[in-house]
Amino acid sequence: MTDAAAEEQVPTSRTAPPERLSWDSGMRRFVVLWLPLVCFVFILLFPFYWMTVTAFKPDAELYDFQTHNPFWISSPTLAHIHKLLFETAYPSWLLTTMGVAVGATFLSLFASTLAAYAIQRLRFTGSQYVGLAIYLAYLVPPSILFIPLATIIVQLGLFDSPLALILVYPTFLVPFCTWLLIGYFKSIPFELEECALIDGATRLQILRQITLPLAVPGLISAGIFSFTLSWNEFIYALAFIQSSENKTVPVAILTELITGDVYQWGALMAGALLGSLPVAIFYSFFVDYYVSSLTGAVKE
Repeated sequence: MTDAAAEEQVPTSRTAPPERLSWDSGMRRFVVLWLPLVCFVFILLFPFYWMTVTAFKPDAELYDFQTHNPFWISSPTLAHIHKLLFETAYPSWLLTTMGVAVGATFLSLFASTLAAYAIQRLRFTGSQYVGLAIYLAYLVPPSILFIPLATIIVQLGLFDSPLALILVYPTFLVPFCTWLLIGYFKSIPFELEECALIDGATRLQILRQITLPLAVPGLISAGIFSFTLSWNEFIYALAFIQSSENKTVPVAILTELITGDVYQWGALMAGALLGSLPVAIFYSFFVDYYVSSLTGAVKE
């Protein structure tokens, strides 16, 4: 028997049937990719499903798990949403939260844009260390800044005012937004600004007409971050706002819908569900810009 014939009779991994190779590849892909992805999505979405089910479930089903399925609704009702909208000040809380989030986001983006452009483009001595110091300020826990900020708010006469939250929230929004925009401005070719400087443009004209239009995805990404954190912030809103009509949604649904040890779960979940919709809608409109800001800006 020749060597060639012997080699043909010896089974190797390269002679495995194509069906088996395809099955192994498909199973490996399912175990490595799809199974963890499904578990991850389930863990993320299940709280929203439970919140929605609880918001539309009547009290008879809500407190009787032995008779009714806890994961499904037999007789949907709008009683909890009606109570939330017409028997509480929830519309006022929602408007206050929206105003605070928009105001804090605008103020933070304005300050962060100027700071990031100055650090990245002006190239002064120690600019890198200034950028690092600004980002380190973001790592300071809000509970540590609570006492000095409370003193300042009281001295300015802004206690129990939504304006206090608009001025306080940039303390933790500006550092991260500045760090984010520094990285985005770095990806914009500097030659574009050099050409504008040669043509006689000022720094403000360059920022307004060249840099900012190219940095729109980065600005939207920072805006989504600022709006989301302002909308969901709890500690400062709980400490600086006392009257019921000036409370934000995260604080109001927790303090106004719990009487003693009685939790109004239907109204609580309805408030959380309606309170999460503006953020989801806001994000859905700008998700493409948000993704593009993570992949880079203008290539040279």
